[in-house]
Amino acid sequence: MKPPFVIAVDGPAASGKGTVATRLGEAYGLPVLDTGLLYRAVGVLAQRAGLDLDDEAAAAKIAAGLETGLLDDPGFRTRGAGEAASRVAVHPQVRAALLKLQRDFAAHPSVIDGRDIGTVIAPQAPAKLYVTATPEVRAERRWKQLQGQGEAVSYEDVLADIRKRDERDGGRESAPMRPAQDAVLLDTSEMTIEQVTDAARRIVEAARARWEQS
Repeated sequence: MKPPFVIAVDGPAASGKGTVATRLGEAYGLPVLDTGLLYRAVGVLAQRAGLDLDDEAAAAKIAAGLETGLLDDPGFRTRGAGEAASRVAVHPQVRAALLKLQRDFAAHPSVIDGRDIGTVIAPQAPAKLYVTATPEVRAERRWKQLQGQGEAVSYEDVLADIRKRDERDGGRESAPMRPAQDAVLLDTSEMTIEQVTDAARRIVEAARARWEQS
């Protein structure tokens, strides 16, 4: 049976994968799920409840009750939320609790971005991209984004955060961040957002042609 046309967009923090996923969703009329927001929500809700982010069982309980309709909270998009997400994402119980929610979404034509979409959540996705950029470029992007949100933070601190998250996301035992073997690498370091969008569209168009012929 032919799998649904799912576009899996993976990559490290601030690589531009969220923008790529959003634009691909608009281009193809597909719903988009930012799975990073799920982990951000778990981390932030755990903090708001006064819980220790290293308490795996407590974080997993929050994850088990999470609904995608709760992801519009602006508090999930702060620098602190990103750090909290990276901490709770190392817990296998948290990842297991969110697995069904993500796989249910991936059971229908959609665009999904995260760290393990092409490897764990939707390994049968017909289109897989791994969006990346150098740590320095990603840190500058995130720093400008945070400044725009009114957060007072130095570029150096953001770069340190990026490197710490890369190490944590790539080194965790459960679903480590890595490109799927059949993912197309898209390095956005020297590209404008329009160039990135065009490149992503070409990758998806090639994948869709193969999918339609299968």
